[in-house]
Amino acid sequence: MAKVEVLNLDNKKVGDVDLNADIFERAVRKDILQTVVKWQLAKRRQGTHKAKTRSDVSGGGIKPYKQKGTGNARRGSSRSPLIRGGGVLFGPTPRDYSFALPKKIRKAAVKYALSYLHSQGRVKVVEALDSAEGKTKALSKQLGNMGLKKSVLICDTLNDNFERASRNIPKFVYQPVEGVNVYDLLKYDSVVFEKSSLAKLEERLGTEA
Repeated sequence: MAKVEVLNLDNKKVGDVDLNADIFERAVRKDILQTVVKWQLAKRRQGTHKAKTRSDVSGGGIKPYKQKGTGNARRGSSRSPLIRGGGVLFGPTPRDYSFALPKKIRKAAVKYALSYLHSQGRVKVVEALDSAEGKTKALSKQLGNMGLKKSVLICDTLNDNFERASRNIPKFVYQPVEGVNVYDLLKYDSVVFEKSSLAKLEERLGTEA
């Protein structure tokens, strides 16, 4: 197991903690990370795009012009995809982009993402994510003093004051262990765990994947 320092929000060391090697010291599988990120983004897509086909376009009930003598192509409807204002041929229709992915793969991907961040020295542990006053300015200064610019903040249970203080700080996301996901871990520069959240993380991910 790897041992990391436990800090407080004033960036002072208050102890040490061992990180589970099964979660933070795995050989990274980039192919699985890519698959899970693709899965997450696919689930977020609304899929409400729609283009009008010739059956959806208004008009077209009468022949636009006579069959012969005009020098134009023979047209039977103004809704033809070949003319301006007509329907769209093979246009987008509403669809669901999501696809199934085994839970075992999803859990493994979180471990790979955490292992990657740990190998880069981008995993931090703090004693507690708490803000007595719930003030954004004070918390922003504390995070800056810790050298954090763009991070995922993981807690055991959501703290109302801390959530209020972190809400308007750009490039930081505050979430409980249940919200840990591959996309956010790879999108942000680092991850900060509340010490008590590590046990819940192990419980969620288990020791096999």
